[in-house]
Amino acid sequence: MDTRNVMQKNCKRQPFRSSTEMPGPAKNNMPFVKYPRTAEPLWNEWDRKAQKNGLRHTIYAVNGDHYTGEWLDNLKHGKGTQIWKRTGAIYNGDWKFGKRDGYGTYSIPDPVTKGYKKVYSGWWKNDKKCGYGTRFYSDAEYYEGEWSSGQRSGWGRMYYKDGSIYEGQWLKDQHSGQGMLRLSNENRYEGTWKDGKKHGPGKFFYLDKGQLFEGFWVADVPKSGTMIDCGREAAPAPTQYPIPKIELANPDGVLEEVWAMFDDRQEDQMDAGRR
Repeated sequence: MDTRNVMQKNCKRQPFRSSTEMPGPAKNNMPFVKYPRTAEPLWNEWDRKAQKNGLRHTIYAVNGDHYTGEWLDNLKHGKGTQIWKRTGAIYNGDWKFGKRDGYGTYSIPDPVTKGYKKVYSGWWKNDKKCGYGTRFYSDAEYYEGEWSSGQRSGWGRMYYKDGSIYEGQWLKDQHSGQGMLRLSNENRYEGTWKDGKKHGPGKFFYLDKGQLFEGFWVADVPKSGTMIDCGREAAPAPTQYPIPKIELANPDGVLEEVWAMFDDRQEDQMDAGRR
């Protein structure tokens, strides 16, 4: 046999087989479980972008209130201005961790002038009036003095619309302690107060009549005391007659009588001792 023909016969091109057709061990056709890649919620990204720190432009709340000023960790902190939509009130001043704290001014719309009228100007702490400040109740009535937890407490002066003025100590929005109330006719009370009423020792000067009452009050009512003339000559409307002086008709005779009683007592004691 021709060797060349045998080699050509054995070297015939074989058909191509893919890897799947290759002989070998049995392939594992079990399905693989693929978990979807967890994506970060969009609101997390938005929240990061909305983190408020430092000075920011006006930020609007859902209810329409808006604030312009400084922030720290999403809280109003530093200098800023807040406007409340429902009332139209405006606060301009210091903030600390989301609350009014420091010096600031609170104002409300004035329907007459169409502008703003000041209600309070002074110090704040934890969103309440605290420290020294001035509160305007009306054009003719205002208070200037100390505050605590949003109430008049400490020393202060109150100007009332009837013309009277109180100057002295306060506690929880009422006169309490030592104070003076001067009425519009210049009559005045100087003394002790409790729960907004005269209570304890005090003096009432009736300057229109030229008299002075000094005594003890209980719940605004004088319980005991003495009335004397005081500046009656210069009083605009003095009483018809002066208050008579209370004095002893015969002071020397009374004194002698007292000494005689004292001597008699001493003699009785000495006699009792000898017995």
